[in-house]
Amino acid sequence: MKKGDKIMASIVLGMLIVSSLGVFLYRYVQPKDRLIAEVVQEDVVIQTMDLGLVEKMQTMSIVNDKENKNVIQVEPGKIRFVDADCPDQVCVHAGWLTKPGDVAVCLPHKIYIRVLGEKEDVDSTAY
Repeated sequence: MKKGDKIMASIVLGMLIVSSLGVFLYRYVQPKDRLIAEVVQEDVVIQTMDLGLVEKMQTMSIVNDKENKNVIQVEPGKIRFVDADCPDQVCVHAGWLTKPGDVAVCLPHKIYIRVLGEKEDVDSTAY
């Protein structure tokens, strides 16, 4: 191996290490957004909770005026529909909501859960 090859190999290795370190710091060390979950029924917010303050698993049942029932489960940092008596079960299959912007909707019962971040900055706007 020539001297130039060794220098080039060490430059490439150094760049690989620096880029890997940058990705690690971006994904795991940056401060996390405070997660706020809203449960909305027929365009009315019926429950707001800070998912970072939840210490243990909780469940809540929502029954509307037509006796339709949805069960929501909340754990530290995440929320989801556990059960619903709607025919399609799309809301239950949505799974855990853990990031700002995640939404699960039960259309037959007009209920949805959305997760918001601490700051509501717009990344881009389309007109």
